[in-house]
Amino acid sequence: MATADITQLLQQARQGQRGATDKLMLIVYDQLKRLAESYLKSEKSGHTLAATALVHEAYLRLAGSEVDWKDRVHFFAVAARQMRHILVDHAKARHRIKRGSGGEKIPVSDVTLAYEERPLDVIAVDEALARLAEFDPRKSQIVELLYFGGLTLDETAEAIGASVATVQRELKIAKAWLHTQLKGNTGGS
Repeated sequence: MATADITQLLQQARQGQRGATDKLMLIVYDQLKRLAESYLKSEKSGHTLAATALVHEAYLRLAGSEVDWKDRVHFFAVAARQMRHILVDHAKARHRIKRGSGGEKIPVSDVTLAYEERPLDVIAVDEALARLAEFDPRKSQIVELLYFGGLTLDETAEAIGASVATVQRELKIAKAWLHTQLKGNTGGS
């Protein structure tokens, strides 16, 4: 469906027209699911949060919000932020469980060490993006829109009111800064 149709449905939903939100969800569901799947790729196998559950939780939060939807880009930016928060909340809950709140106790003599590919630490990424936002909110927003929102460079430029060249330049700087922040902090969450 065309971007204009999504924007129209968002406006209808904002005006309280019956069924507009449900029609919208049917249209954007596949794209939201692809976004969720891309987020979860960096997680360990056996991750307890499925892409479908992530999309449904984000939808519940979006449906219950009082957002004044502007257009498709705005919708996916807000959806991206919701998914990011859900992933971070889930990672923090898992982290608490791993640190002894209800887990099975295993004697040290029974532990076998093995090499395991280290997944992206969602909490560390979230904290780094929050630090970046403190001194450069636009760079943080660019990263969020591109990586969590799944927007293109053109859509991101439109969303922040800048040129594509500016977005590319600021993204390069943001990526370098985030890499420095996250270096050595890629352990599992």
